[in-house]
Amino acid sequence: MQVNGSTRIVDVGSALDLVLSGDPTLLRIVGLSLTVTVTATLAAAAIGIPFGAFVATSRFRGRSAIIVMLNALMGLPPVVVGLALFLALSRSGPLGGFGLLFTPSAMIIAQTLLILPIIAALTRQAIEDLWLEYAHELTAMQIGPIGRIMTLVYEGRFALATILLAGFGRAAAEVGAVMIVGGNIDGFTRVMTTTIALETSKGNLELAIGLGIVLIALVMVINAATWALRAWADRHAG
Repeated sequence: MQVNGSTRIVDVGSALDLVLSGDPTLLRIVGLSLTVTVTATLAAAAIGIPFGAFVATSRFRGRSAIIVMLNALMGLPPVVVGLALFLALSRSGPLGGFGLLFTPSAMIIAQTLLILPIIAALTRQAIEDLWLEYAHELTAMQIGPIGRIMTLVYEGRFALATILLAGFGRAAAEVGAVMIVGGNIDGFTRVMTTTIALETSKGNLELAIGLGIVLIALVMVINAATWALRAWADRHAG
């Protein structure tokens, strides 16, 4: 393919046509991407929010080490996660009997592992700030540990929603780990990021650009939702 200005214009025009016409291949890839990412975000939230809130409201031996570890794992390289999960899910690995390698389930696990430390660490910080503010009141009311966590999670629901949106955006942009454990199988485990990488290498820029447009639009929507939620929360608090 000749790479010049006119060719790029044609590629972008064709890509827009794919998006606006609802190309079945593009929609299938986008649908799988959203399914994997939403599921991973919910799974990470179900584990990370309670754990982060527990660490924030508790004092125990090794707490500082856990906080340091959570903060460090926020920057965990995706390819390392993918490699470790690949070894665990491979036929000779400890989880090989489940047959999850090169399936959407493996991709969900990979994304969950990537964003779990992010959600847990940011939740810990948000809930700890609230705990410092409400500690005396909750202690005077003799509310137990579970009740404290539930109360503080409710009070911090807007901040936590923002954290979940950040986790979703991080997972949606992931390529390395999901490609390793998903295999980028056409029609089965091919998501937006892995398809963009593959189609670009093949020279099929129309589909790559089309998916890039959708991915950028998705990221913009997430950022807009995050900003709107923060603004609404600020007004509500005021």
